[in-house]
Amino acid sequence: MPATPEPAPASAAGGGSVLAFDVGRRIVGVAIGHRLTGTARALAAVPARNGATDWDAIAKLVREWQPDAFVVGLPLALDGGEQPMSVFARAFGDELQKRFARPVHAVDERHTSREAARRFAAQRAAGTAKRKHADAIDALAAQIILESWLASAPATSA
Repeated sequence: MPATPEPAPASAAGGGSVLAFDVGRRIVGVAIGHRLTGTARALAAVPARNGATDWDAIAKLVREWQPDAFVVGLPLALDGGEQPMSVFARAFGDELQKRFARPVHAVDERHTSREAARRFAAQRAAGTAKRKHADAIDALAAQIILESWLASAPATSA
């Protein structure tokens, strides 16, 4: 995985689907998006077992959605420095690349959890989500991570 968060490369702007991950020790949020449309949506919250990623569940999503690339949220400290979860996320990205042989892009995910909680609260207020769907916050965080990455891609002509 790259040493620093990176924008979507110009060569990626016209490609296909991308899976994004908000990596956690208990839950991995997953979102799907498309480079051409620049859109993303929350997809799933994959539980981790005893801190270990459920790679079978991830593989099932990869088979189902056939992404061209992956985006992994990089949880940096507020000052932009590394922290223990940054190392965990990088290891997750390295494993994605090793298992599925697709490019992995890191995105600075500072503040995505707060934005995901805000969006989830808005969904609850609108009656489209319930408290029991709280795991959806992790998938929403992955969606926000992916939206950020897609927004950094150069505009494409359709």
